[in-house]
Amino acid sequence: MLDRLRLVSLSHVNDPGRISVFPGDPPFELEPVATLDEDGFYLQAVRGAEHTGTHWGAPGHFTAGGRLADDLEPADLFRPAVRVDVRAACAADPDYAVTVADLRAWEERHGRIPDESVVIIWTGWEERFGTAGFGRHPGFAPETVRWLVETGRLGERGGTGTDAFSPDVSTDADFTVSKLVYQRRRISLEVLAHLTDLPATGAWVLCGGQINRAGSGSTALIYGVLPPPPGCTTPSTVSV
Repeated sequence: MLDRLRLVSLSHVNDPGRISVFPGDPPFELEPVATLDEDGFYLQAVRGAEHTGTHWGAPGHFTAGGRLADDLEPADLFRPAVRVDVRAACAADPDYAVTVADLRAWEERHGRIPDESVVIIWTGWEERFGTAGFGRHPGFAPETVRWLVETGRLGERGGTGTDAFSPDVSTDADFTVSKLVYQRRRISLEVLAHLTDLPATGAWVLCGGQINRAGSGSTALIYGVLPPPPGCTTPSTVSV
């Protein structure tokens, strides 16, 4: 079964010359500290924040006493995922807040969002990565996340995802949506890439990255785990 699954990368490359860093976060730096000519091996030192580039956040990032990176289990970082294409609305309004109506319209086409899913909004902001225009961005409306929580679609172990900086609209200085998402043991996937490769439904997300002690999250390789191609008799998902 596993050999019929497909993996796609949902991560940007962390390039100091082309990376978007959240305002106020330390700059991302790579410094060679060993070379093949001088040391017999090649190695770089990495400097940056836990939420640099493509990353996931742990509940303790916004919730006092919430689980931190080293408190999470593998199942928290391997979740069913849906992708909601809101690019047209976001192109018309960079402050667009994804509505319950947007998600209900998605469900009319694709069926109910599975419980404890990561709900990923495809805003089109991945194309602005590394540019000054990446900072101002759309996100979820708070009432939309409340609806996802109350109906069980986020559940205890789901979360939100976006190709922008945050699930919050950038004009919300109070991070209302983040505070809702990070309740329980939910995660947030941010600065995602290659969302054209992720199907609207049927996939899972697998979040890697380093597990720092008391970490707020991690810069990460995030993969989309896609079901077998149509016509294959292999089951379409992997359970954990």
